[in-house]
Amino acid sequence: MRLVIANKLYSSWSLRPWLVAAHFGIPFEELVIPLDQPDTHARILEHSPSGRVPCLIDGDLHVWESLAIIEYLAETFPDHAIWPRDREARALARSISNEMHAGFQGLRKACPMNLRRDFAWRDFGREASENAVRIVELWRDARRRHGAAGPFLFGAFSAADAMYAPVVIRFNGYNWPVEPDIRAYMDAVLTLPAFESWLSAARKETWIVPSDEIEPV
Repeated sequence: MRLVIANKLYSSWSLRPWLVAAHFGIPFEELVIPLDQPDTHARILEHSPSGRVPCLIDGDLHVWESLAIIEYLAETFPDHAIWPRDREARALARSISNEMHAGFQGLRKACPMNLRRDFAWRDFGREASENAVRIVELWRDARRRHGAAGPFLFGAFSAADAMYAPVVIRFNGYNWPVEPDIRAYMDAVLTLPAFESWLSAARKETWIVPSDEIEPV
């Protein structure tokens, strides 16, 4: 399988399925197509019919869009607990993952993912703050209901953690004030070996997306 992704420094959607595949030891090749280059769109269209990344290529099959890729990996490799094994936990994991997929635009716009920079905390606006409050509620609820067996949302690392990993990066990189239980969860994600591998590669990239390098005001 080949996973077509964008810059590891900036591409939150690329990170999500990559993290799942890497953590669970699913063999794949990666192809990085840098954003904001003259030929970016044309190169992506060679692999992804949507013109966007990520896109997973498995033989003649092309699966684009992060959550669809994660579901495909879960079905293709059922021996891996990509989603929690417990039915109720799995339903909650899918619910919060889809909420992430469809929402939280305020936080995304105010705090673009950038693994190179450490931004000073400030008030990022009402919508971003409301998004952050809701995300913390979701994390605490998952941890309270199903997280006793480990440090992640459902105990062991799952697709839900991959879906929220870019939020962890935003909270960390923009120095959002968080309470100790949330900080502990964030640290579990940030020290996951698969994430550390992504981070190491990201910090070696030389491509720049200027719009994601601007200090928020």
